[in-house]
Amino acid sequence: MLPRLKTKSLYSCQKCGYQSPKWLGKCPDCGSWNSLLEELEVKSARGMAGEPAKPVPLSQVKKDIQQRQSCGISELDRVLGGGLVQGSVVLIGGDPGIGKSTLLLQASAHLSRVAGPVLYVSAEESAEQIKLRSGRMSIDSDDLYLLPETNIERIITQINHLKPKAVIIDSIQTVYTAAIESAAGSVSQVRESAGRLMQLAKGSGVPIFLVGHVTKDGTLAGPRVLEHLVDTVLYFEGDSGHAFRILRAVKNRFGSTNEIGVFEMKDSGLCEVANPSELFLSERPLGASGSVVVAALEGTRPLLVELQALVSSTSFGNPRRTTIGVDHNRLALLVAVLEKKVGLHLSGMDIFMNAAGGVRLNEPSADLGIVMAVASSHLDKPVDPHTIFLGEIGLSGEVRAISQPEIRVKEAAKLGFKRCVLPAGNLKQVKVKGVELAGVKKVEEALEAAL
Repeated sequence: MLPRLKTKSLYSCQKCGYQSPKWLGKCPDCGSWNSLLEELEVKSARGMAGEPAKPVPLSQVKKDIQQRQSCGISELDRVLGGGLVQGSVVLIGGDPGIGKSTLLLQASAHLSRVAGPVLYVSAEESAEQIKLRSGRMSIDSDDLYLLPETNIERIITQINHLKPKAVIIDSIQTVYTAAIESAAGSVSQVRESAGRLMQLAKGSGVPIFLVGHVTKDGTLAGPRVLEHLVDTVLYFEGDSGHAFRILRAVKNRFGSTNEIGVFEMKDSGLCEVANPSELFLSERPLGASGSVVVAALEGTRPLLVELQALVSSTSFGNPRRTTIGVDHNRLALLVAVLEKKVGLHLSGMDIFMNAAGGVRLNEPSADLGIVMAVASSHLDKPVDPHTIFLGEIGLSGEVRAISQPEIRVKEAAKLGFKRCVLPAGNLKQVKVKGVELAGVKKVEEALEAAL
């Protein structure tokens, strides 16, 4: 017998999930205008069930080693922290057509062959459409089950009946529960559907993948509570017009959030890129001013990235500072250091900075590369193409030491770089044969060593 239901009308913000008993023109939480819609919230009158929890001393808590299952895609396993944890809920977001469904279909095919039955719930496509896509990728498995369904109660019934080793929900915004009268994709529907799936995953130990839509500003559609509810949040980055995709973890309870996975979109699906540094530098122009190479560290993987800068005189009163893949405020700070400490006149110049290949650089070790690219473009002097730059720059123009410099220099040596300009404080930590090390303490010394 179903429990008694209590209904209450609330106004919910469709962007952040804020709820108010009355309508408001502006959301007090996220500041969005006209985002509060009336929803009929249904609450189940549940009592306390099961044994109550009791406090346990920390010294008596047993270690529960989480068993991981490989997805068959090493780049996906890397981002997940070594594999798929039993009972985990993974949310994958990205722009439409970027490859979310393709990646999960490839992973589910491998899991069905190795672990057992896998249930792929398609709330947007029919089974025939998925069959056509799987045919292009040469995927065929008797243990991969397709379920075109949008009702969460029916989905949970099929999961309990099939008892799969993994479940894919594509997508969470199109799934609804009959207990709530609001439309699918609303705050109440997304929160309730995801909550039921999370309880199912934790209770049965079945890992569940959720595909999330992305809004125009690049954030996951629906309430932010969806990101707090799941164990892992992955984002697909990249332009749909280019073949390269980057899978990045922004939240991971079972691993690091610094790892990235690099893929290339082909007719047969997403293919792993074993050496992304070589891929990003494959089309680098040699002998061009404003082009330098830096070594970023994404988790445990060193990544060589080309930085391109273009400095030109402006015809407006306020010069532009445009960046792609680099922090806008970081560029403005480094340009001010070049003006104050080096004497380059950049106040009347438009400066454009781009990290080639669609990579996003967040760590400060790329500061020296940014400065060298801007100075090279401004002076119209090309940098030696076999030189790599490492170092963080302070406000007084000093070049500060960075972490794990030897790993970065070794990666550069594999790709044929002969010289490395790095902070003087890291010289004793690097011992790599075949690479000339030039230690610098100030930005002026770096410019003299490279230009």
